[in-house]
Amino acid sequence: MKFLITESQLEKTIFRYLDNQDFIHIERGDALYFFHSKDDEYAKIRYDIKNDNCIVDVGLIIEISDFFSLDMYVVRDIVKEWLENKIDKKVGTIYYPIHPRPMILRIPD
Repeated sequence: MKFLITESQLEKTIFRYLDNQDFIHIERGDALYFFHSKDDEYAKIRYDIKNDNCIVDVGLIIEISDFFSLDMYVVRDIVKEWLENKIDKKVGTIYYPIHPRPMILRIPD
């Protein structure tokens, strides 16, 4: 059986998926960090307050891309829109480094 869903329905579904991740977010210095547990060493998302850019863990992008059978660039744009709604700010460029644990996502003490 095939289902047809609109682009906005798909976006809402992915927004709900991200909301269900129950991210904890904190501000440290000039950045907002989104992570799963207070014991996490690395964030899944880091938003730079000064230049409005964002770094997203490539694992999160791949997870959503695989689960919803979407291109990674499409997922990146949807994550960007979700983040803009969450923090009520415009997000500039979104980067997703291919290194599995980039230091830029490390949560400072």
